[in-house]
Amino acid sequence: MLGEANWHIFSCLGKSLLFDVKTGGLHELDGAGREAALAYRDKVPLAEVEKRLSNAYGDQVQAKAYRESVAEAYKELESMVADGLLSCPDDEDEDYTPSEETIVKALCLHVAHDCNLRCKYCFGKTGNFGMTRELMPLGVAKAAIDFLLDKSGPRRNLNVDFFGGEPLLNFDVVKATIEYCDEKAKALGKHVDFTVTTNCVLLDDQVASFLNERNVLVVLSIDGRREINDRMRVMPGGRGSYDHVAPKLAKFIRTRDPDSYYVRATYTRHNLDFASDVLHLADLGAKSISAEPVVGGSGREYGIQPEDLSAIEAEYENLTRLFVDRHGSGRGFLFYHFNIDLDGGPCLKRRLSGCGAGIDYLAVSPGGDIYPCHQFVGKPEFEMGNVFQGRVSPGIISDFRNAHVYSKIGCGSCWARFICSGGCHAAAYGSSSNILVPEKVACAIQKKRIECALTAQAMLKDTEQQGAQVKGREVR
Repeated sequence: MLGEANWHIFSCLGKSLLFDVKTGGLHELDGAGREAALAYRDKVPLAEVEKRLSNAYGDQVQAKAYRESVAEAYKELESMVADGLLSCPDDEDEDYTPSEETIVKALCLHVAHDCNLRCKYCFGKTGNFGMTRELMPLGVAKAAIDFLLDKSGPRRNLNVDFFGGEPLLNFDVVKATIEYCDEKAKALGKHVDFTVTTNCVLLDDQVASFLNERNVLVVLSIDGRREINDRMRVMPGGRGSYDHVAPKLAKFIRTRDPDSYYVRATYTRHNLDFASDVLHLADLGAKSISAEPVVGGSGREYGIQPEDLSAIEAEYENLTRLFVDRHGSGRGFLFYHFNIDLDGGPCLKRRLSGCGAGIDYLAVSPGGDIYPCHQFVGKPEFEMGNVFQGRVSPGIISDFRNAHVYSKIGCGSCWARFICSGGCHAAAYGSSSNILVPEKVACAIQKKRIECALTAQAMLKDTEQQGAQVKGREVR
């Protein structure tokens, strides 16, 4: 049976769409096409569909024409499945066996367990991750680079993220590490891309010049409108940070191509109208924007709760409409969660296992201890080893390797599984103490974002007047 797990049929902003989970195909349906697709998906025979419609609407001319349209669409779907243009569920992947490969391709270096802000929702406990406030020594950073280059095997392209806390508090080590890594990687015939995540407080001309010269991808944190940002992102004395960081951010992104940075906002219960914050960032000049919810905040006045989901879903639809309108008026921007590649996208391994945390992506504390990712740093039960030892815990690697979409609770039968890839391990652990149990609120938000991303693609195709007729129209 095809079912919802393989054909997701949904309506959004006046469009009826069929997302073919296995092929990644997106199809827009008219009324008859939707009726036919729902019936075919659920294995309702065409004769039964026609009988049901006849009983419901009688034999009036208009009703007869509708039945004929449904029958035509049903037969077209049968033909498309037979021709391989739509997926058939017979090749289900539930017997997926994860690769035993132990190559590491990315490290997140916690170069600063300290911060010059005191953001109220910080999962890093204001920067120190529940540990001592400290900066990573250059010797540890170099050992981490040596570890990465050694454990990367034949893989040529690697990634290093500089994280905190606030990594620019340790900018001299960031610079020296990049220079060291470039030299070592070049000698081995490898290439390393770098990312820095910053709150922009220390983003001056000198820092900007170096980041631009070295083509470092930069993630810039700000929450949008002044009153929203300053409610959560405050200086150590409690003063809001917007007036200090917004001008620096705006100046910096003017020197950048949109694919070389992201402006990242965080939204809470206090700004469920977060589309206004996304537009505010676009008006600051940002062309690449992300907005992430605070999940796992149960018991805290700012944490997203299940009762907020209807408002959040409506706001994502509002953002979709505004996103498309902006593109049509020449003021477009990229929104991270609407960037779904239906034609290419990640390989099967990545679709099934997600971000690679605990397997090929690891985080390193200022002292050199290794963790599955930046959000697990400081949790003793997830300490995997140390960069000076040159080895990591096989047990923890195995736990994360086996945390794929067919082992996570509810993911194997979910239509979003190949895009979501099972969701965030850290969010799952934070809500249930089990990386195999997805965080329910985050899961619901993710599915709505995917629906809106697909709808945005269909709406943008409308403006381009492209696509082929499917009964509706092929919009992929």
